[in-house]
Amino acid sequence: MTTAQTAAPTDDRRIDPHLRNLAIVVVLGAIMTVLDSTIVNVALSRLGEDFGSSLSTIQWVVTGYTLALSMAIPLTGWSVVRFGARTMWLVSLGLFIGGSLLCGLAWSVPSLIAFRVVQGLGGGMLMPIGQTMLVREAGPDRMGRVMSVVSVPAMLAPVLGPLLGGVIVDHLSWRWMFFVNVPFCAVALLAAVRMLPRDTERSADARLDVLGMLLISPGLAALVYGLSQAGNGASLTGARFLTSVIAGAVLVAAFVAHAVHKGDGALIDVRKLTTRAFTLATGGFFLYSAAVFGVMILIPLFAGIVRGDSALDAGWLLAPLGLGAMATMLVSGRLADRFGGRWIAATGVLTVLAGTLALTTLGPDTGRAVIMGATLVVGFGHGMIAPALLAMSYQGLPREAMPAATTGANVLIRVGSSFGTALTAVVLQLAIRDEIPGASGNLREAAAQHTARTPELLANAFGETFWWTAAVLLIALIPVLAFPRRNKTAPATTQEVTG
Repeated sequence: MTTAQTAAPTDDRRIDPHLRNLAIVVVLGAIMTVLDSTIVNVALSRLGEDFGSSLSTIQWVVTGYTLALSMAIPLTGWSVVRFGARTMWLVSLGLFIGGSLLCGLAWSVPSLIAFRVVQGLGGGMLMPIGQTMLVREAGPDRMGRVMSVVSVPAMLAPVLGPLLGGVIVDHLSWRWMFFVNVPFCAVALLAAVRMLPRDTERSADARLDVLGMLLISPGLAALVYGLSQAGNGASLTGARFLTSVIAGAVLVAAFVAHAVHKGDGALIDVRKLTTRAFTLATGGFFLYSAAVFGVMILIPLFAGIVRGDSALDAGWLLAPLGLGAMATMLVSGRLADRFGGRWIAATGVLTVLAGTLALTTLGPDTGRAVIMGATLVVGFGHGMIAPALLAMSYQGLPREAMPAATTGANVLIRVGSSFGTALTAVVLQLAIRDEIPGASGNLREAAAQHTARTPELLANAFGETFWWTAAVLLIALIPVLAFPRRNKTAPATTQEVTG
């Protein structure tokens, strides 16, 4: 190998046009799929009225999409190795566009749920495939900045989804929540055809791990479903919750044992993901996702139940989170590339913690400016954490492990966000019962008591729950601070081996 080749990683830290085009394609394709995870939430009542369906049935429009999304993620690594990243990106995006069009044309609740599943199957693979392409192209020296790009859709979805959904429901037919995806994603599809290079890294010999798929995909779906039921207020001792969570946990554990035994042929080769860097970074991200999704759930709930805000007004309270994240995201990615991600991520967690502690003091008369200020602080920290932790998780991994790493990281983040939603809902229910003796834990039932102290007592329950969220953030600091120092010679060595 020549000296010029060896020095390439050090000299090529800037984002070249090819990598920039790839990043544009990934963001264009992924942003609508992530937005669709939240955009429909505000329209459930309207959908129920139009179809004459109960809320418990219409809720499957959201649940079906989420479960399909979860089941598709584990197939990403194998499909990229077998068919190539570009091919699978185009197929996944095509599935999402087709599902979106069919959802807009749905004539009944069962048809809408079925088409949402099609949407979810396509959307579930787009984000990890996009990450795989970017990570392969970027190399270790540009990982932080590339992960900043990957984080854009995930950061904007909880903020823009409810707002966009509220605007469409208030002024247009609910069908436009799905039709809006078609032209936007069609542009992304054309950009992918023009900008993505032909697949050169694929193996026709890669065989699908059928047993692994039958374990991990339904196991992950059952786990996410059970946690979502807890998040929607289901009893922790109820048969539906216990059956789903226990069955999901058993299937996932069985998959891990199977994958360790099978090795290279496993759907996700977990043996390649046992590095200290990957374990600590994804463990920290799991805990952080649980905490920050809890914050994102609590703020609009507080606004709607305690303050009496409309869904759209409550959604606006999350807007500063997206703005704060965008402000720090690109800078944090550059800093993570230059100095390593550990202290960037730790500073981000502490910043989110500061914003969360401010939210523990909310009362019925707290002004919107105070809430939005605290949310902005959370956003500043969020923009520092996501790029740094994602970049840290790939440190020291060989190129051939990238598909498995992106799949594994996305699985953990998906479960972490579901776990955080469930934990937040359960803690809030218990806090309500503690503050209002005899209350069922149902927010709207408790608020409907109309006593003079009800708003104050509900605010106290929210404050206690924010304290629990702050505790999870503190725990998330442990794996972040335990992350090993970056070996400055490792990037060049890795590049030489893989390159």
